[in-house]
Amino acid sequence: MSARTVRTRLLAASTVALAALALTACDNGKGVRDEGPSAASQSSAQQGGSTAKPAGDSGTSTGGSTGGSAATPTKGSAKGSTNGSSGRTGNGKATGDGTGTGGTRNAACDGANTRTSATEVSRPLNHLLLTVTNTGSKNCDLTGYPIARFGEAQSVPPVAEETHPQAVVTLAPGESGYAGVLLSAGDGSGGDGYTAKTLVVGFAKGATSTPALPAKGVYVDAKLTVTYWQQSLDDALSY
Repeated sequence: MSARTVRTRLLAASTVALAALALTACDNGKGVRDEGPSAASQSSAQQGGSTAKPAGDSGTSTGGSTGGSAATPTKGSAKGSTNGSSGRTGNGKATGDGTGTGGTRNAACDGANTRTSATEVSRPLNHLLLTVTNTGSKNCDLTGYPIARFGEAQSVPPVAEETHPQAVVTLAPGESGYAGVLLSAGDGSGGDGYTAKTLVVGFAKGATSTPALPAKGVYVDAKLTVTYWQQSLDDALSY
């Protein structure tokens, strides 16, 4: 085989090979440039982009929601508390008017709408019973205790605090209330004794009364003590 023939065959083989490579590279005319970055690179880029956007959106949405819900309950709570306090204050004032053991609902019993009598009793020893009867046409409240002045005494006897009633004594027309008076010590231990023939009884409010004492008078000494006004005669003489 001549050298020319060999070169001709080699040239033909090279031409065929080059044509095959060209066809492969073109890939139906699209070209290698269309392949671009690898599939893995594209996936990473897309994932990075989609991750960044939701994170930003999520943060914005959460912040707006939290801010809105925090402000509204605070205002509502403060307003409700203020209104509740005002309501309680108003109710307390209304409830306290004219009620309770310290309050009265009727006119006070005094020397103008009652009649007072003084009776010396045999039991307990050395005791006087004061009786106040409502002579008016309406109920009256007998509060406090008798402010009793015997004879020319410059002071009035103290009250036995343990006899304080649990409720105000209210007298209907014709009804009576009572108070007991310890005149003197039963064993004679009281000093500064004297015989009193007159008695003036004062009330918590209003006019006084002057009940008659026994003709011989009553003996009183430093033990002289009165009770609070009572609804019951027995309670008045229990001290």
